[in-house]
Amino acid sequence: MGTVNKCKLLLEDGSVFEGQSFGYEGSSAGEVVFNTAMTGYPESLTDPSYKGQLLVLTYPLIGNYGVPAQSAENGLEKFFESNSVHISGLIISDYSFKYNHWNATKSLGDWLKENKVPGIFGIDTRELTKRLREKGVALGKIIFNDNDIDFYDPNIDNLVAKVSCSEKTIYGNGKYKIILVDCGVKNNIIRYLLTFDTTVIRVPWDYDFTKDEYDGLFLSNGPGDPQMCSVTIKNLRKALEIDKPIFGICLGNQLLGIASGANTYKLKYGHRSHNQPVLMSGTERAFITSQNHGYAIQDGTLTDGWEPYFINLNDGSNEGIRHKSKPIFSAQFHPEASGGPTDTEFLFEQFIDLVKKWKEK
Repeated sequence: MGTVNKCKLLLEDGSVFEGQSFGYEGSSAGEVVFNTAMTGYPESLTDPSYKGQLLVLTYPLIGNYGVPAQSAENGLEKFFESNSVHISGLIISDYSFKYNHWNATKSLGDWLKENKVPGIFGIDTRELTKRLREKGVALGKIIFNDNDIDFYDPNIDNLVAKVSCSEKTIYGNGKYKIILVDCGVKNNIIRYLLTFDTTVIRVPWDYDFTKDEYDGLFLSNGPGDPQMCSVTIKNLRKALEIDKPIFGICLGNQLLGIASGANTYKLKYGHRSHNQPVLMSGTERAFITSQNHGYAIQDGTLTDGWEPYFINLNDGSNEGIRHKSKPIFSAQFHPEASGGPTDTEFLFEQFIDLVKKWKEK
């Protein structure tokens, strides 16, 4: 085990949580959020939607199955959701210094050190999570050796610009051309799209896709305030004037809502888990979903021609919208969940069916 150094988690309300380090020993600040998933930390830590956040994992024992090696398949990391660790810090209750898994090549602590991300354990994550649920997300910082730094609110920055790709990339060679607007896309979204007869054209968040030929438009997930993506919203408004199919996930749902005339708002503590129940509007069909977002669409602000598609059964917040006549829809949750449930993966098939119908027409 070796020497373990002490460190502190400080919240903006003055709360102090003392713990021990198991990652990179450098102070870091961000927005403190919690995830209730029982597994999937390699996927969560590489999810671009966590950019600028100090992630609290509520499951008590973390690190016991280590971290897999980097391995590219079809130009994508096979076991991760991107090529980088995006969190600003990891906060857990108990850390397993010994790991055992057929696919593991290193410990979670070593992985954090390689990516210069601090990790703190020995924290009462139950008490911390209760505080975040009651008061809402909070700014926080992990401090080493009293090396104090300022609090940092990541939502004041355009986080999407930090995590989006910088140039166009093409995956596959299928019949149907799908433009994927990368606002911080998870690799598993691309994997799902490639299971169909598609050519996926991944473009940066501010790319003017309206000038390109395509059969379907896909809006990816991503971090931060959707209002920061004004260029994407402007291009999306042009795309809404035609009948080509559009499918948005997570931030893509919010961008579609704004482009259509609706408003968004910041949730009290967000939805970040693998077991959020949602209801398909107008039906009795409920699904268990994986989620990671801090903003949502205000249902009451939807304009003519639009309606809610899904509703969160815990708090009644919007979980997706759809156009009443055009082949356009979105989901706030992650149908491509990795890790997590895949109850809603049929939405990808629904999107491709709309693309096929449009192309045939």
